[in-house]
Amino acid sequence: MNCLQFLPRSSALPLQSFKAYARKSSSSVSTLGVMNASDLPPIVIVKAVSGSTSSTEMSNANVAEEKSEIYSNTMTEAMGAVLTYRHELGMNYNFIRPDLIVGSCLQTPEDVDKLRNVGVKTIFCLQQDPDLEYFGVDITAIREYANTYDDIQHLRAAIRDFDGFDLRMRLPAVVSKLHKAINQNGGVTYIHCTAGLGRAPAVAYLAAILLKS
Repeated sequence: MNCLQFLPRSSALPLQSFKAYARKSSSSVSTLGVMNASDLPPIVIVKAVSGSTSSTEMSNANVAEEKSEIYSNTMTEAMGAVLTYRHELGMNYNFIRPDLIVGSCLQTPEDVDKLRNVGVKTIFCLQQDPDLEYFGVDITAIREYANTYDDIQHLRAAIRDFDGFDLRMRLPAVVSKLHKAINQNGGVTYIHCTAGLGRAPAVAYLAAILLKS
């Protein structure tokens, strides 16, 4: 959800200065809806009786694309703006300042290494369990892998997807937890939700204000 609509226009982040990695997404001021990953339509998977490994992989890819399409349509309907998220393309993110990144969710333990390579010390996840389950993300494996390093920390502070009320209620506690982690760990902080287009930008905006003060 695009939570920055609650903030004055003059306070919006300087999007033109973002340094983008991977794909780019368009957005605009929108109208909030209230939905959750569990509300998304189910995906019907037809298991082939026979077929090669390549056809199986192709089928899995089609399922992943279909899930992304459904999620994008739900997000667009809830937020009143045409937004697209392609989970099958992997993690993508933007530096909004040298020490703060907003992005999409980590998908595999290997994504931890990608973030360590750009200096990330804190991974701050805003997803709820249903968000992770919808795209089949194994958050336990990711957290366990991150814990094998002493130079990066994985934290969670769940906010309900597409829910403006829950965001407003949770923001003070979430931003407080994030600010404490930033002061403790230093380095670069990676804030993410599912697509990196709603919850994460809202939290990052307030974190950036605190970092300036």
